[in-house]
Amino acid sequence: MTENAWTRWPSREALGRETTTRPRRLLGWVVRSSVLAMLLWGAFSGRHVHGWGVVGAVAGILLAAVGAWALFRTTLAHRLWPSLSLYGVLLAIAAAAQVTDFRVIALVLWCGCAVTALERLPIAAALPVTVVALALYVVVNDDVWLTTLATTGGLALAGYVLRLDAEARGSAQRLLTQERAARAAEAESAALGERARIAREIHDVLAHSLSAQLVHLEAARLLIEGGADRDQVLERVVAARGMARDGLAETRQALSALRGDMTPLEDFLSQLVGGVDGAEATISGQRRPLPAETSQAVRRVAQEALTNVHKHAPGAKVRMRFEYGEDHVTLVVRDSGGSPGELSATGGGYGLLGMRERAELLGGSLEVGPDGEGFMVTLKVPV
Repeated sequence: MTENAWTRWPSREALGRETTTRPRRLLGWVVRSSVLAMLLWGAFSGRHVHGWGVVGAVAGILLAAVGAWALFRTTLAHRLWPSLSLYGVLLAIAAAAQVTDFRVIALVLWCGCAVTALERLPIAAALPVTVVALALYVVVNDDVWLTTLATTGGLALAGYVLRLDAEARGSAQRLLTQERAARAAEAESAALGERARIAREIHDVLAHSLSAQLVHLEAARLLIEGGADRDQVLERVVAARGMARDGLAETRQALSALRGDMTPLEDFLSQLVGGVDGAEATISGQRRPLPAETSQAVRRVAQEALTNVHKHAPGAKVRMRFEYGEDHVTLVVRDSGGSPGELSATGGGYGLLGMRERAELLGGSLEVGPDGEGFMVTLKVPV
């Protein structure tokens, strides 16, 4: 044994009653009742017991019961010297009982001290108490030496087995407590992750919708400042209103996605490019359900890419390709390029930056850069 093992107390979980089952607690009450019955029988069975002897025996039994209760509390609190003092009191009561010819009381107390010391004290402190108690038991025991040896060995073994059992129960209780704490932390982490996902969804929807509206409203402002006619300004305002309506629809769709109820990704991409002149979508690979986060990332990148084309290269042709791979999916949005739009200075490119962060959270990547005369956005996400 290491020095720590010699001086280590059994854990409070091991010494307490919280880890004991109902049958074990019932057995403990039976044992304690049996010990009390033996003490009372030892006090009143002798022929010499009469008068003040009865009073002394009852007082000794009550004092021993109080000492045992106090011993349970001090060992539970890991208080060494008070515990050793109480063992000294119990051993003294046993010695006094032996001197006054209450042998049963003495034997029960000595055996009880030997067993409980091994169960509830550090080994370095339990061994002296156990040795003293068993030595006193051997001195007064009149059985043959082999029986006495077997009895003392059995008592020592019983105390050590009870100690091992208590430590095993204490370890199980600590593991259960740690498991519950881990589950609570996991549930809290999952809740925080879900909140972050909801926040990202709402942010992406609103950022896309408001950015598109800003494009048309800024165009309307520039047209008004340039003295454009009413129809041109009205066209931009109507477009902004349409984007607001689309944003509301996207918000509802995002909420449906959070509930696990959303349109298939292929249909969404087809509908997305269907509303843009000169745009087409191609889908290849073995179609299969995708995780919600992956599906939403593809949707948001496709929306953001089309918004940027409309903002920076209005009228450009757009080719969107979505491919199912064995262990990943790939979205490529390529435009043919064109003259910068009048609103190319609006916005700061934060939409694609957010998309890149989302892709990296999923273990994927987002590449953005020129492609000939146009521009290309490539999203690759593992599944």
